[in-house]
Amino acid sequence: MQEVSLNAFLCQDRREVVISNREGQFMSRAFAFPGQGAQSIGMGKAFADAYPAAKAVFQEVDEALVQNLSTLIWEGDIAELTLTENAQPALMATSLAAMAALNAEGVQITDAAYVAGHSLGEYSALCAAGVLSLADTARLLKTRGKAMQAAVPIGVGAMAALLGLDFSGAQAVAEAAAQGEVCQAANDNDPGQVVVSGHKAAVERACVLAKEAGAKRAVILPVSAPFHCSLMEPAARVMEAALDDVTFNAPSAPVVVNVTAEACSDPDELRAHLVTQVTGSVRWRESVQFMDTHGVTEIWEIGAGKALSGMIRRINREITCKAINGPDNI
Repeated sequence: MQEVSLNAFLCQDRREVVISNREGQFMSRAFAFPGQGAQSIGMGKAFADAYPAAKAVFQEVDEALVQNLSTLIWEGDIAELTLTENAQPALMATSLAAMAALNAEGVQITDAAYVAGHSLGEYSALCAAGVLSLADTARLLKTRGKAMQAAVPIGVGAMAALLGLDFSGAQAVAEAAAQGEVCQAANDNDPGQVVVSGHKAAVERACVLAKEAGAKRAVILPVSAPFHCSLMEPAARVMEAALDDVTFNAPSAPVVVNVTAEACSDPDELRAHLVTQVTGSVRWRESVQFMDTHGVTEIWEIGAGKALSGMIRRINREITCKAINGPDNI
């Protein structure tokens, strides 16, 4: 792996970590944390085996949840791991274990100009940046997963990925498909991938309309609830109460927030954004564009899988992506 010397400094007009490599080029690095869907049996085990600090992350999460989540992650059944209440804290634990491994090798969160996360990944970003404690983050995600699952009965809602439509086109399709029900653009992932969410019949209508509008594909997603739409309002109220009970600190690096696609360092605003995020759209494409316009040239995806790296490349091929999903990547 190319050697870099971490020479960080603050620019006068914006916070920007600049990293000088041996060829004398310059790049500004950001850390990104994946969301639900990246889970797999065995994720994070190599980090835990190689780094005591990474193993300690899984142990602390197990203790916070009074659950042997690490055994489920490493040896369990994928169907059980995929349950929202398990997948969310499990993915966060894997990301924080990866971050602990990076810390052990001398890479700190303050080496990033920005941190960001996709949906639940925003909780991982906040924990990595010191806004939330690891134990509080684990408990919040367990609560979030249960609340999101309980908000809508199974079979009532659905989500679908519309491939080949931009965000404005997907919004128009969702509005036309609603017909008195809920159908909203939930995830603006990249220029050719937008996820819609809402009532099952409305989402199915959106798939038909999307193809008529020129989408290459429209795929119903294997999820148990319609996330990031107004049907999640009951879950938002649960999370508002839960978030009020935990301490929020100022982040060690600015957080690019899902619902605004802008950087935020105010603890109270970050708390409020997490409530809005439950029903609001994940503006990932715009978040990457924000980091690009503020000097980021390299993004490290910290945790399971490499889905975010694929999205980032489709948003801006000039940004270098590195997936830190195992010790060999460090």
